[in-house]
Amino acid sequence: MGDPARIAVIVGVGQVNDRPADPAQGLEPLDLMRAALEAADADAGGGWLSDVDSVAVVQQISFRAQNPLAQKLGAAIGATPALAYESVGPNGDSPILLLNEAANRIARGEVRVAAVAGAEALRTASQRAAARAKTDVAAQNPIRNLQKGAAPGYRQRYGLAAPVDVYPLYENAGRAAYGQTLVEGQRESGEIWSRFSQVAAQTPAAWIHAARAGGGRVRTTPDNRPIAFPYTKLMVANSSVNQGAGFLVTSLAQARARGVPEARIVYVGRGAAAHEADDFLARDRYDASPSMEVCLRRTLEWNGVTAEDLDLAELYSCFPCVPKMARRVIGWPVEKPATVFGGLTFGGGPIGNYMSHAVAEMVDGLRAGEGERGLLFANGGFATHNHAIVLATHPLPGAGESHDFDVQAEADAARGEVPVLAKDYAGPATIESYTVFYARDGAPTKGVVVARTPAGERTLAKVPGEDEAMIAFLTDGAAEPVGTTGEIAPEGDDMVWRRAIA
Repeated sequence: MGDPARIAVIVGVGQVNDRPADPAQGLEPLDLMRAALEAADADAGGGWLSDVDSVAVVQQISFRAQNPLAQKLGAAIGATPALAYESVGPNGDSPILLLNEAANRIARGEVRVAAVAGAEALRTASQRAAARAKTDVAAQNPIRNLQKGAAPGYRQRYGLAAPVDVYPLYENAGRAAYGQTLVEGQRESGEIWSRFSQVAAQTPAAWIHAARAGGGRVRTTPDNRPIAFPYTKLMVANSSVNQGAGFLVTSLAQARARGVPEARIVYVGRGAAAHEADDFLARDRYDASPSMEVCLRRTLEWNGVTAEDLDLAELYSCFPCVPKMARRVIGWPVEKPATVFGGLTFGGGPIGNYMSHAVAEMVDGLRAGEGERGLLFANGGFATHNHAIVLATHPLPGAGESHDFDVQAEADAARGEVPVLAKDYAGPATIESYTVFYARDGAPTKGVVVARTPAGERTLAKVPGEDEAMIAFLTDGAAEPVGTTGEIAPEGDDMVWRRAIA
């Protein structure tokens, strides 16, 4: 084993849910973060916060005007950290990135006690905005509101603005690549999500405590409306939450010196990170992610484990396509829960900070004897950012050594050719992927097709909501639309997908 003064361990975790009846009384992100770290301090035995010399915060969007919050959080917990910073964006991989950075700083002897925290209060923010504007809460979606006032670009004109619009492209392309019918693809989603709901139902810190059968979350019902095909409300991240979570990272030597029992010490292994292009139309494919694959494979390799060695896993779950891709990379069986917290639908989807809750729950699970090793895999952006790491009840290979977790060069080398984007193409084309968007009453508003031209270029085409035959072809499951050909024709400022040819 390496030098105990350089081996990174987690000694305290904390989570908080805030459900005020009066939105004016709701906790804001800084308050949630402070409460989470105070809970983590108590979990670690107390007396840690004043000695925190590194505070890392997951960027929040609920109350954007208050950013940055790292220095404010340091002051709120009574610390004077030499290092205080927040993640570059509110991305889902941020907590694991910040954990990996904290572990490296411990290994290099740069910090003694590191605090990582994040929180979102989107429930409160939306309720307050609705009260001010005298509108329905549903009209105050901070994620969508970020787009308001900006002139729509090429992608936005076709409906591809938020993550919920883009991830279905991976879902539909993936289903076709896996050789699944629509029924089979939805059944897999239902099996994964039903296990998420079961985990959440037994997890006090989760937001929703109601186990759902597989079909109950993929089938369209009055309380489970369609969002973006093939996703329904219970298949997407639930961002309307007030949640905070944080954890304390220190050295094994510090933990022992402060009397933390060995059974409560959780070791931080090595992580890996890689990303796709920020522009989701500049990807080589939508049925897999080279950066995700390299990230996961290197994480397992560097920690000397396989999927069979893992007792616990958190495979990021903003939308079903992500854990579907991830489990195929590592060989995680669908019968085994891919979460320790409940997933972003049931555990709660506090934008970039979900994985802080997963860290807390995995630490608790390892302490409780649920296993010896657990994998944390995070994804962020538009299926863009990937970061994974392993936690364990014992030191892992390389314990006490700083490491370079960036595997971007390898991911780039594994990526196929990215097609040229042809915005004004008209003529015959082949469906690469697609989705259909729905109004709140469940009626289709329009669809979008990502298509390939005969020259291999990529382009977008709109499917009008009133084109009932095409909407049915894309959504009824009678045939697989991916790979079929059709015709793109100009209509006003847009290009329209006219027909499909078997």
